[in-house]
Amino acid sequence: MIDCHTHLTDGAFSVDRDAVLRRAHRAGVRAIAIVGQDLAENRDVLAAAREAREAREARQARSSGAGEAPGEAGDAHPVLLPFLGLHPDRFADRKPPFPDSETAAIVALIREHAGDIVGLGEVGLDYWVSQDEERRAAQREALTTLAALAMELGLPLNVHSRSAGRHTLELLMERGNTRVLMHAFDGKAGHALKGAEAGFLFSIPPSIVRSPQKVKLARLLPLEALALETDSPVLGPVAGERNEPANVTIAAAAIAEIKGLSEAQVREACAGNARRLFGLDAET
Repeated sequence: MIDCHTHLTDGAFSVDRDAVLRRAHRAGVRAIAIVGQDLAENRDVLAAAREAREAREARQARSSGAGEAPGEAGDAHPVLLPFLGLHPDRFADRKPPFPDSETAAIVALIREHAGDIVGLGEVGLDYWVSQDEERRAAQREALTTLAALAMELGLPLNVHSRSAGRHTLELLMERGNTRVLMHAFDGKAGHALKGAEAGFLFSIPPSIVRSPQKVKLARLLPLEALALETDSPVLGPVAGERNEPANVTIAAAAIAEIKGLSEAQVREACAGNARRLFGLDAET
């Protein structure tokens, strides 16, 4: 399985991130997307991905020396997939105006590390935190800039769209983006279907077990338009409790029940969808 959207650099994982990753691997998670939300967190994402890659190489070397197959060691971790972005809540009404200089610095960082990252994210629109039209316009400008950059670099987008689902879909479709993951989409299923027809994927979190809207979304969209995520540390099966990537199994089980499929079918299909979108090899 692939967890397509997490915040593993969040302070909620500062004490036990290693244990969290081991639990995820034991649950069958083989890759985890970690997204950045601003310049500082983007740097944290790059550092976490680099540390994970170095640790993975060291584990593989030890496993080879011990005669084990790669990935069979008890301390095995999923591969971390770094995404760099600019979260729309940085333009929230309650916050100071977001400086153009930081947006420019984020674009520069993405260009510098284009060969090291899997995609751009978290990006998007959030009309829940921004009621002011000037702030919404700033969100749209930032998303337009990053969507164009993603197309230029040939990278996918990992997209937030709270209370702005239709607006986000329309903006991206009008600009020709096709490699798009809509994370935890909270809009109308009918709007999502139009996105699916354009080739977008929609990732479903474990909170589906307490969200009639997510149930409807999973029911309406075809399996080839679905992926799995946790949005760790939030959107878990129990409101208010820390979520983690191992819980992606809960989302897979819920989709399987809704669609009358086996969990194995859902896991395989969603992983294949994510690999195609993210440009990953078949071993990931």
